[in-house]
Amino acid sequence: MSEKLPSLVVDAAPPAGAESARESEFLSPVGKKIRDEIAGMVPLLRRNALEGEELGALAPETIEAMHHAGVFKITLPEEVGGYALGARDIIEIVTALGRGDGAAGWTVIVSSAIRNSLGFPQETVDEIFGMRDTWVGPLMFGASVLSTSVGAARRVEGGLMVSGKWSFGSACKHAAWGAVGVEYEDEGGRPRRGMAILSRDQYQILDDWKVMGLKATSSNSVTVDGEVFVPERRFVHTSDLPRIMDDLRSRYGGRAFGGAVAVMVTTTASFAALALGMARGTLECFVEQAKNRRPFNLPYPTVADMPSAQVVAGKARAIINAAEAVVHLHADEVDRRTLQGMDFSFAEEPEITMDLIHAIHQCGQVIDMLQLALGSSTVSLKNPIQRFARDMRVLATHGGLRLDPMAEINGRNILGLTPFPLLAAFEPPTNG
Repeated sequence: MSEKLPSLVVDAAPPAGAESARESEFLSPVGKKIRDEIAGMVPLLRRNALEGEELGALAPETIEAMHHAGVFKITLPEEVGGYALGARDIIEIVTALGRGDGAAGWTVIVSSAIRNSLGFPQETVDEIFGMRDTWVGPLMFGASVLSTSVGAARRVEGGLMVSGKWSFGSACKHAAWGAVGVEYEDEGGRPRRGMAILSRDQYQILDDWKVMGLKATSSNSVTVDGEVFVPERRFVHTSDLPRIMDDLRSRYGGRAFGGAVAVMVTTTASFAALALGMARGTLECFVEQAKNRRPFNLPYPTVADMPSAQVVAGKARAIINAAEAVVHLHADEVDRRTLQGMDFSFAEEPEITMDLIHAIHQCGQVIDMLQLALGSSTVSLKNPIQRFARDMRVLATHGGLRLDPMAEINGRNILGLTPFPLLAAFEPPTNG
């Protein structure tokens, strides 16, 4: 292997064909401003990504820059100082983050879970969002809220005593609050589920996020020392969450709260945008490195002069452009229906979600193609391409983003069998 390491700083502008000839009608001035600011931060994001992996959390310079760009306010309502941006705004911002560092984009996506707390009593809303201008980073993380394994709670006067361990608390090292799932018995002795909000001094972070990719997302487990008291105002029944989220439409303004809920569609579109950004970032790095690296066993002056590398680059851009078209199409439809006060039907969501998950896996194939075409120089931990490859693999293994299970859900619908909901594992098993 060559000892020469690739430059981490590349032109923040995407390669030819990456930008649409015309901005989407659904891209707001605020969304465009934040997207463009993030695009200018791409060299910084790539430069700090290795430090983030070593820390197991985003580098301080990165989290500070993201905070000042306003990315942690994009899904907050205007009434609490946020921007309440629409789907197209969000996916363009996440795509720009993904071009630099997948962990940065992931952190912004998962931080949107703080919306669940907006339906709590006003005292709780004021308590949490009163920190929005002074806290650097996301205000809240979620861990095992809807997991098959949650913590325990018991009712006491004024609230609940909560205990347990909760996994996959993405951004927990950066957040001020944590939302966790608990199980408890109601007055009739029946088991029930709920979501409790813990303050930063109530939980401890277990440094157990030892993984191959998305290492800087700090998706660690958290636990409490014995039991901690959670006042009633910081607790809701899980079964009430759909109603609470639906009520937000009348309580808050901005496109994020104006109409179509389509939570699964919007969330999956965000993850697809992250995959799209990482694929574009890989292509950008490939172009720069191919122009400056000599082939190992072919008589061309650079890798860029190799016909085989040219073919790979051409295929890669076509796949990326096709994935982008799908992501933009569905994000725009979310915004269109929001403005019209419409939602997605039970039958529509699986097909749209499948489109988006398929785009994610296509972007993963692009990254693999580009890494293999460039060769062993990409395995250095200082090379952004190997990190894109690892981060994409972890993204694609997420339970809600795996291709074959979602294809099965869609295949049943196509073949006229009893449909499964998108989160069928949370429903009682059937023999259908």
